[in-house]
Amino acid sequence: MKKSERIFLLLMFMLSLNIIFCSTAFAYIDPSTTTFIVQAVAGVAVAVGAVFTIWWRKAKKKVQKTLGIDENANKKQEADVIEDEDED
Repeated sequence: MKKSERIFLLLMFMLSLNIIFCSTAFAYIDPSTTTFIVQAVAGVAVAVGAVFTIWWRKAKKKVQKTLGIDENANKKQEADVIEDEDED
C-alpha cells in the first residue's frame, strides 16, 4: 500500500470517528466574529479575483503574441502637447 493511500485511509478513519462521536455544542457567535468572517470571505473573493485577472491578462498576452496580434495597431496617438510658460 502506498504512503498516500495510508494517509488517506487514516484521515477517513479519523473523520468517521469524529462524525460518530460528535456532540452538540451550544456556542454563541457574537457580532464581531460574524463581521470578521464576512471580511475574511470578502478578502478571499478579492484575492481570487485579482489572481484570475492577472492570469487572464498573461494568457491573453501570450495568445496575442503567438497569433501575431497587435492590440495597438489601429489606435491613433495624439501629438505631444508643448506648453510655453512665457506669458509676456
